[in-house]
Amino acid sequence: MSEHNGDQPQTDPHHPELASAVPAAPAITLGSALRAAPGLFRLAVTSGRHFAQWSARTTLATTNDIVKALASGTSPTQAVADLTADLRTAGRQALGLASEHDVVDPHRREATNGRSSGELRAMGAELLYRSADVWYAEDVHPAYERILGEMAPDEARILRFLALEGPQPAVDVRTGRVLGIGSELIAGGLSMIGLRAGVRDLAKASAYQNNLFRLGLIWFSREEVDPTRYQVVEVQPEVADAMKKAGRMPKTIRRSIHLTPFGEDFCRVCLPLGDGDGPVGDGPVDSDGP
Repeated sequence: MSEHNGDQPQTDPHHPELASAVPAAPAITLGSALRAAPGLFRLAVTSGRHFAQWSARTTLATTNDIVKALASGTSPTQAVADLTADLRTAGRQALGLASEHDVVDPHRREATNGRSSGELRAMGAELLYRSADVWYAEDVHPAYERILGEMAPDEARILRFLALEGPQPAVDVRTGRVLGIGSELIAGGLSMIGLRAGVRDLAKASAYQNNLFRLGLIWFSREEVDPTRYQVVEVQPEVADAMKKAGRMPKTIRRSIHLTPFGEDFCRVCLPLGDGDGPVGDGPVDSDGP
């Protein structure tokens, strides 16, 4: 049996033609390692010098950015959060890593609008900072613009009517049962608000009120208003239809619909209420209509 030379590559006896296509691996000797050492040392020194220069520039720029941000009125929390994000991005770029936006972190929960929990926490800290600032004043609630975009024109008429006329009577129609046990709701929140407000689509009046309730502008109270005001409501066609569906001994529960304090302020700020703007939330005023 013949012995193979350690310096010669072994070939496949079944495919001798591959021998010329596979180059031999270069041997690493002590001499070649010593010859490469000066180059490696120069590379290490150059990299260290560049890192030190980058660190110095970054520290100076960071200090300047913090001073400028605080001088412009930005809160310390927001300034530090912004600069931390910038430094993290610069560091990843220096190391040749992908951007944080390109990396999916399973532990980071994203909000519906794309903001992370850390960003939302920074926004909350900013609100707390503003609330502690005695010189900060906010005349308009930041949600008002969004609310106006989520309202139908008829809903604005309903709000204006409630702002001028005050709380309105409403009734629930239920089935009559002994001691009220097993009584079922047939129709709830029936009122004349849509009719008196002059909405274009009376069939959607209840849906309009539901949306205004969702937005926190009105609320359905269990308290009654003047009892004489329910007489007109209880003879309306929709109330009569609901009482027929309730069967024998139908029962009406008297309620009322009000503007919330948030809704009162919304009407003052966002809706034209006429001369003097009217006493929003102070009860009915003498008026023949909206």
